[in-house]
Amino acid sequence: MLLPIELDRPLVFFDLETTGLSTQEDRIIEMAILRVSPQGDVMERVRRFNPGRPIDPEAQAVHGISDEDVAGEAPFSARAKSLFDLMDPCDLGGFNIRRFDLPMLIAEFKRADFDFDHRTRRVIDMQGIFHREEPRDLSAAARFYLGREHQEAHTALGDIRTTAAVLAAQIERYPDLPRDMDALHAYCDEILPIRTAVEQWFKKEGEGLIFRRGKHKGRPLVEVAAQEGDYLEWMLGADDMDAEVLEVVREALTAGIEKDG
Repeated sequence: MLLPIELDRPLVFFDLETTGLSTQEDRIIEMAILRVSPQGDVMERVRRFNPGRPIDPEAQAVHGISDEDVAGEAPFSARAKSLFDLMDPCDLGGFNIRRFDLPMLIAEFKRADFDFDHRTRRVIDMQGIFHREEPRDLSAAARFYLGREHQEAHTALGDIRTTAAVLAAQIERYPDLPRDMDALHAYCDEILPIRTAVEQWFKKEGEGLIFRRGKHKGRPLVEVAAQEGDYLEWMLGADDMDAEVLEVVREALTAGIEKDG
């Protein structure tokens, strides 16, 4: 593979699949590498790892890898040295690696006692290039769908006029896009779900609530209420906590106290 740029050392494109989005709590379960030498030689590798913790259902819905799929794999730490040696002399490339994949990889290497220093490398992120060169704001949508400049950008009336015109153009452009409001709502709900304050903090599993964020992410609310009530007391004292979230937390604490009593 000859890239239209001059390489003075190997360039490694890489992508990760993980148990979730937290660099501290989540783990890598799959890593794909494409290594291009300055001469154009290409080497590809894919490795899976046992994360030692459950895969978040939302993450599994994205990458399709289950706990059973990686149960028999070695942990990342067992392959850390060979991966470190493979990537050590290389620059890095990938899509959204600056915000997600690279911090996750650095954290995994650190847990395995390897200092993977990105400051010694050039890091090329295709998402950054994409967003800089092809901005995804309303003005860009007007140019793409309407073939004109958005002359009234950032005026409220001008924005909504252009927004309505863009929707009409999108429906005309994409035959598979729903033509009725119920289906169109469901389409948008699938890709950009609107979460209440409670839904931002918790997800429902069965009859209970699971923390979606914070230090107890992934743990049942009732378990935290029973074992670490101080955290819920902190939530109750936070100035910016939503009233509905506070009500859910109070109910959990009260139920925990009544159960203990």
